[in-house]
Amino acid sequence: MNNQYGLFINYEYCTGCHVCEVACKKVHDLPEGQYGIVLCEDGPRQNINGQWELTYLPLPTHLCDFCEERVKEGRLPSCVHHCQSGVMVYDTLESLAKLAEDHPRSVIYNTQE
Repeated sequence: MNNQYGLFINYEYCTGCHVCEVACKKVHDLPEGQYGIVLCEDGPRQNINGQWELTYLPLPTHLCDFCEERVKEGRLPSCVHHCQSGVMVYDTLESLAKLAEDHPRSVIYNTQE
């Protein structure tokens, strides 16, 4: 896993602000209806225990290149840089795996295909 990078998203705290979508669209000059990262919404729904759930999950699409040019310049991917809730981290897969241990409602996307 050395030197392989990925994108960690802790969706437990995502507020659904869409800033990641907007930042990505601006950086990649994507036309209307096209996304490098898209915010999906699950809910609201009431569970059998009476609790309500509403979950937002930013998902990289096939148009996402994890801001390869920005990263080559030593900058963060645009979605990570602009995330207002701080729920996105770009780092080595090894570091992200350790981070995910403490955040069960999270996902890691590998930047390598």
